Amino acid sequence: MKISELLLPEFDQEMATTRTTLERIPDDKFTWKPHAKSMTMISLGTHIANMTNWTVDTMTKDSFDFAPPGAPPYKEESAKSKKELLEKFDQGVAAARTAIAAGSDEAFQKPWSLLAGGNVLFTMPRYSCIRSFVLNHIIHHRAQLGVYLRLNDIPVPATYGPSADEGNM
Repeated sequence: MKISELLLPEFDQEMATTRTTLERIPDDKFTWKPHAKSMTMISLGTHIANMTNWTVDTMTKDSFDFAPPGAPPYKEESAKSKKELLEKFDQGVAAARTAIAAGSDEAFQKPWSLLAGGNVLFTMPRYSCIRSFVLNHIIHHRAQLGVYLRLNDIPVPATYGPSADEGNM
């Protein structure tokens, strides 16, 4: 079985759960955050939505420098509405899914690097990067968003089984 065929079912499951979580962000809580050092709810949602696009960069480029020397650093503009957030997410998921499906086993094994100011922070095979730097990273922030929802008495969606709000038997 090809690597892409192994990865796509997991990707599809995680993206469906992630979308459900993003749908719960209420318009009147966009600027809410649990701590001064935390992202706002919409910034966190936007970050999650934008990370889907990292899959395309991982599969089509050899590296990414989020603070390239002599150029502006990577910056995320927060979505202005839930509709915009979900559209951004859906577009990223579709592009990521296409990139994964098109990837050959050889492409998944090629090294990919993350840089900051021209300095390599890490290098790993593209497959490992997609699993850890993209998927696990999205899952991590989705869990953070779940805490944001809980702290605002917004039902937390079931993820890997029932939540306290959904799917109890």
